[in-house]
Amino acid sequence: MTYLISKYQYKNNLAKVVNKTAVVLFILYSLLMANSQTQKPNHLIDEKSPYLLQHAYNPIEWYPWGEEAFAKARAENKPILLSIGYSTCHWCHVMEEESYSDDEVAAVLNDAFVAIKVDREERPDIDAIYMNVAILMNGRGGWPLNIIMTPEQKPFFAATYIPKEDRFGNMGLISLAKQVKGLWQNEPERILEFSDNLLNSLQNQQQGSAGQSIGAAVLDTAYNNLSSRFDPEFGGFADSVKFPSPHNLLFLLRYYHRNGDAQALNMVEITLQAMRNGGIYDHLGYGFHRYSTDQKWLIPHFEKMLYDQAMLAIAYTEAYQITKKPIYKQTAEEIFSYVLRDMHDVLGGFYSAEDADSEGEEGTFYLWTLKELSEILSNDDVGFLIDNFDLSQDGNFFEAPSTELTGKTILHPSKDLNAAELKKWQGIQRLLFEHREARIHPYKDNKVLTDWNGLMIVALAKAARAFSNQSYQKEATKTADFILEYLKDSDGNLLHRYREGESGIQATLDDYAFLIWGLQELYEANFEVKYLKEAKELSDTMLESFWDSEYGGLFLTANNAEELLLRPKEIYDGAIPSGNSVATLALLRLARSLGIVDYEIKAAELSGAFSSQVLANPAGHTFLLSALDFVFDNSYELVISGDYNDAATQNMIELVRAEYLPNKVVLFRPLGKEPEIVNLATYTRYQYQIEDKATAYVCENQVCNQPTNDAGLMLELLQNKN
Repeated sequence: MTYLISKYQYKNNLAKVVNKTAVVLFILYSLLMANSQTQKPNHLIDEKSPYLLQHAYNPIEWYPWGEEAFAKARAENKPILLSIGYSTCHWCHVMEEESYSDDEVAAVLNDAFVAIKVDREERPDIDAIYMNVAILMNGRGGWPLNIIMTPEQKPFFAATYIPKEDRFGNMGLISLAKQVKGLWQNEPERILEFSDNLLNSLQNQQQGSAGQSIGAAVLDTAYNNLSSRFDPEFGGFADSVKFPSPHNLLFLLRYYHRNGDAQALNMVEITLQAMRNGGIYDHLGYGFHRYSTDQKWLIPHFEKMLYDQAMLAIAYTEAYQITKKPIYKQTAEEIFSYVLRDMHDVLGGFYSAEDADSEGEEGTFYLWTLKELSEILSNDDVGFLIDNFDLSQDGNFFEAPSTELTGKTILHPSKDLNAAELKKWQGIQRLLFEHREARIHPYKDNKVLTDWNGLMIVALAKAARAFSNQSYQKEATKTADFILEYLKDSDGNLLHRYREGESGIQATLDDYAFLIWGLQELYEANFEVKYLKEAKELSDTMLESFWDSEYGGLFLTANNAEELLLRPKEIYDGAIPSGNSVATLALLRLARSLGIVDYEIKAAELSGAFSSQVLANPAGHTFLLSALDFVFDNSYELVISGDYNDAATQNMIELVRAEYLPNKVVLFRPLGKEPEIVNLATYTRYQYQIEDKATAYVCENQVCNQPTNDAGLMLELLQNKN
């Protein structure tokens, strides 16, 4: 699509439009706040979002999203500059320091626009709408996301990073603002016509995309597509910039489990091992960085996101279950060590992210020089790192797209270590970690989001079962209790964000779907019925509040939410699975757990509503396909009946938990005529233990086997491949 402002040939190539001096211009948030003593705050000063507060002392007259800003735009007949980002976004920082803190830029923007700031993590609904605008106009999106729109919220311009001044043939922010002002004053009809046409295109995307029904063959198509893009040497599914995309790996594990295709498992293992050994993994403090800028997973974008930790922990946990290789268990446990140490609120929630930047540069916290390490370690230890951890005088770190080495090193193993080498590394690791802790830490976004915490509950609950680790179960329970206490309103509806004692923002579909999934996994970890009951109640609310009665599927926003330009409805699995994909899995699991077929019917309608999109690009919807594998492959319902503290009962439970059995639900029926689970899953009413022994009731593909006291036979029934 041709831009309305033809001179602005935005190429969206960050490396070409920003030189290294832009990074140097980045000033720490703490320094900004120190300077704020003499700077008048704008309208963001009372917000809770760390991202918005980072901009509260900009000379730009920022407003939060709301009627006050729209009314001002209408009254003053100005277009709106909508800037969307998040607190740990590196290029958001660059643009803030280069332009939004600049008095010259502020004067121009305040004259031309009413300016609104949005935290995409607080308002994923707004972000989804205008990200689709950027993709429709430019073919791609990203953050910072800058939209220019009418006071009626109709967009007519979209870009990501914009330099302050014209650079390399690209129009700068000052020139852009002046041109938009001129067009708005002199040719408003052109803008309004363009924005109306753009809105029509967006609305057409929102309509149903149902086509032919989705069958099991789509799993093969997705597998073949992933296989064709797979990097056999370093893993992943791209040539250069690589994202972990753990939902792709979860799909491949299920594909291997379904048909025994060794290449599917091989793709997972090569990827997991390469990521674990690369610079994308923090080998001192643990946890994964956001993505790699190179083929080898060596040079990361250094921010750490909670959702990445959760989804990758799930992938490593499931890989351990299916292979029993200790390195996968170790990696998952190290991820949990990181989030429980550095990202955990005392009340039980988990924080959102850690920045890539510290001391004004990306990666400073994580990088080392040979000289610095020689001052900390013995000569023998330095020699060990040279031989085994890619340490050299030149370093291994470069700033893409340049490949010029900087003399800085990302410590990572350059080969497999034997037992003696691992022991030596552990000693060096402890010393360097303690030394690194004294550095200035990257900024931490300490807001707690319901959806991302739902994913962390899933990860902890799965690991609690797979590793027989009660501490993980307790942490998952603590997080769930925190959300259910602090992130619900007086009517029992979920809220999206908690920070500094204040909960707020109406929940989105992702909040409901991810938490429901988390509560289901938690129930199977602790067998406390209240969590399964809560999952059912939230599912009912989700279907009532988010369902699209015209085209099917679930909207991102509730039917009583703020009226926006559009109601987004998404199925594509991006950085994290879509809410509709997770909801499909949650509804299928709930149907089988409770014996309520209506939930399965709704799951079928949900996936069918997006069938055209899914069939056109199966590999872009791998979490949805993992959900559908639940019904395409053999699926099982298992009820274990007995005394929970009895050794035979525990043996049954532990046998099931140790195995990779993705398409099953497990209920526990304790002794007694009417235990609580019977009121929720009525079919368990007569599933007593037989002969006063722990008893397993196994149903496969909606056909029930004879109950058994034999734990080995129970496992055979659950592993049936016929």
